[in-house]
Amino acid sequence: MGQNLQNSERLRPIDLARGHGLSTQAIRNYEEAGILPAAGRTPHGYRTYTPLHARALGAFLALVPGHGHRTAASIMRAVNEGVVDEALRLIDESHAQLLEDRRTLHAVESALRDLEPAQASEPDAAVSGPGGTFIGPLAGKLGIRSATLRAWERAGLVRPRRDPRTGYRVYDEADVRDARLAHQLRRGGYLLDQIAPLIAQVRAAGGLEPLEAALRDWRGRLSARGRAMLAGAAELEAYLRERG
Repeated sequence: MGQNLQNSERLRPIDLARGHGLSTQAIRNYEEAGILPAAGRTPHGYRTYTPLHARALGAFLALVPGHGHRTAASIMRAVNEGVVDEALRLIDESHAQLLEDRRTLHAVESALRDLEPAQASEPDAAVSGPGGTFIGPLAGKLGIRSATLRAWERAGLVRPRRDPRTGYRVYDEADVRDARLAHQLRRGGYLLDQIAPLIAQVRAAGGLEPLEAALRDWRGRLSARGRAMLAGAAELEAYLRERG
């Protein structure tokens, strides 16, 4: 936002657009969506904006990286409608979601750390065999009931094959890994429908080791989002002060 934008009493759509690399149509769209306050009009019907509109635009664009376009738009609409408490509630919800995402990441990292000794050691003869392991020995090793493993199977957390001769469930190394990970996450208080997508990520990554890079990236994105929320809050506070 240039110095001339701040000091000008009347701004054209092109002035706001150029200051942020946007099109004049985007400025009009933001106004119609309630993201910007209603513009004034010249006697000929042309839109005119003020430094307050420039501040509103800056606040919205600063909110988007941390809260997403939809929530940022809802925050600005609430402010422009004079419902500041609703705007603050939306901000609180974003922070709560970020905290929940951090807790999920921590749970996955903790579960992976707890799995490391088991992965590094020799396979347990009571659990693993040449063709895999059956449900009873695996349940015993994890300290859970066989019915729990069957419930995890229905939820998609484990996918044992069936022995063609006996019809018994047979768990291979990947199934044992998934069962161990599910067990750790359940101990951390996570529900089956929360665990299922995490197990799917492990499978898509091809195991635990490739997932480490994804976890580092996940952690970095959460940190970037947290800092973006701080930057957005500063711009929104400046806009609120200017609105009086």
